[in-house]
Amino acid sequence: MSDNTRHTSHTGTIELLNTTLAAAKAEDRAALIAYLPAGFPTVDGGIEAVKAAIAGGADVVEVGLPHSDPVLDGPVIQTADDIALRGGVRIADVMRTVREAYEATGAPILVMTYWNPIDRYGIERFTAELAAAGGAGCILPDLPVQESAVWRENAEKHGLATVFVVAPSSRDERLATITAAGSGFVYAASLMGVTGTRASVGDQAQNLVVRTRATTSLPVCVGLGVSNAAQAAEVAGFADGVIVGSAFVKAILDAPDAAAGTAAVKALAGELAEGVRKR
Repeated sequence: MSDNTRHTSHTGTIELLNTTLAAAKAEDRAALIAYLPAGFPTVDGGIEAVKAAIAGGADVVEVGLPHSDPVLDGPVIQTADDIALRGGVRIADVMRTVREAYEATGAPILVMTYWNPIDRYGIERFTAELAAAGGAGCILPDLPVQESAVWRENAEKHGLATVFVVAPSSRDERLATITAAGSGFVYAASLMGVTGTRASVGDQAQNLVVRTRATTSLPVCVGLGVSNAAQAAEVAGFADGVIVGSAFVKAILDAPDAAAGTAAVKALAGELAEGVRKR
């Protein structure tokens, strides 16, 4: 029996995700959602980074499954993915990251991945292992909703959320189709382009949130471009959650060593957590 199938004490934790987002709303603030790739800078270092983000104030963490061709991700996350892949990261390591982070913190942990690795790995196998690790769900930026039925059936069976991504280019009819199929929350990409820190958050984001909310009662969380407390506060003014990825990765890349990187992640999470409370 492999290590990633030995631990079967958990089921998927979509309800934990739902209650966490509801608790943030009850506090009249947005949730802070951090993104960190598994295996970066190492598998163990990545696990420590996820724990540090939660300790600093993140409510939810997305664990990225490193991919050789991450079409949604900009150069910072691509660099992290390259480091993780060169280090030999496997899907089993992604599951271990989810499990150890969840067991250590009790926070909802999702996986963000492109579809191809799951398709090759096997939907039933992936969802069963993610649920067994205590995962809360999966964010699938390139899975067409029309082709998602088998995935959603397995995810629901294992208590996992299916988070779809909507973009400013999504027409209203398309938004309704996507949000009807999703669960957990809706990931609203604030602009057309790839991830990365930016001087300002795209002005299309607020309009996209309004249009998306018209189709669903799911929380709408905005990602792409947020890197500091002021931007977090700005986005928190109109969204249910603020998603930050590249800024966390950059904090690790810029640190002189792993311990300093972990400390920088915790400090940044603290600043952003203050930001989402200042909306």
